[in-house]
Amino acid sequence: MGTLAELPFSVREGVARGPGVFDMKAGIVQMLYAARASTARDRVGMLLTGDEETGSLISRALVEEVAAESGAVLVGEPSADGGAVKVARKGVARFRVEVGGRAAHAGLEPELGVNATVELAHQVLALVPVARAELGTTVTPTVAASGSTVNTVPEAATLAVDVRAWSRAELDRVARYMEGLRAVLPRAEISVSGGVNRYPLEEAMSLDLLARVRAAAREMGVPEPETVRSGGGSDGNLTAAIGIPTLDGMGAVGGHPHARDEFVDITSMPMRTALLATTIDGLCAVE
Repeated sequence: MGTLAELPFSVREGVARGPGVFDMKAGIVQMLYAARASTARDRVGMLLTGDEETGSLISRALVEEVAAESGAVLVGEPSADGGAVKVARKGVARFRVEVGGRAAHAGLEPELGVNATVELAHQVLALVPVARAELGTTVTPTVAASGSTVNTVPEAATLAVDVRAWSRAELDRVARYMEGLRAVLPRAEISVSGGVNRYPLEEAMSLDLLARVRAAAREMGVPEPETVRSGGGSDGNLTAAIGIPTLDGMGAVGGHPHARDEFVDITSMPMRTALLATTIDGLCAVE
């Protein structure tokens, strides 16, 4: 709140700036105009949700319901550098580890306590080999908290863990590990909550749609978009996970999402809009 007053929307020399212009207000504008321009607009549905950044906890069921009625999903999230579309996205899982110990005076009788901080340290270090760099699987301890006063053996600690993976199998593997965590210290207790938030958008779900986008580009006489794989998730993960062909990153060209210097190249917006509309027409022309 208040960011817009500090960084107001502006357009100068073909560049728009302001909170959320790239991720993903410009993409929404392009979606609206592409739907209007399409000759098959009566066969196009458009869904905008407001909680994707926080995990789509409320909108997930609606996203999946609408996607299940669709033949394909084109996601208006921002493009990658230079307008590249996103043919794959990592899946995301998040966990909260709660450690129970026993409080005791840190100077008089620490041996009577069960140190939740020490147990938490064991758990954090044990997570390091669970990641698989060669597969792109990351297991990242993020927010940790422990203890209440400096002269007390901590009786409680918490840890947040962020997990990303390119495949469903890898995400499930790490989830099983997290769910099986056991305490190292005698009398310490461990509980784990959370789980898989969204499975990956795997590349196989995007390739047919990518071919159609590139065909649309050739028809228009514009460069065919490049492709990238993204470590971040979107609602495209949800639609691909239920078996609907999905291509992400069909939105605006720009950079620095979520940052104070976020921007959009507005000179590219008409072409991107036309590319989306032409792709829709091509899809809807298929019997």
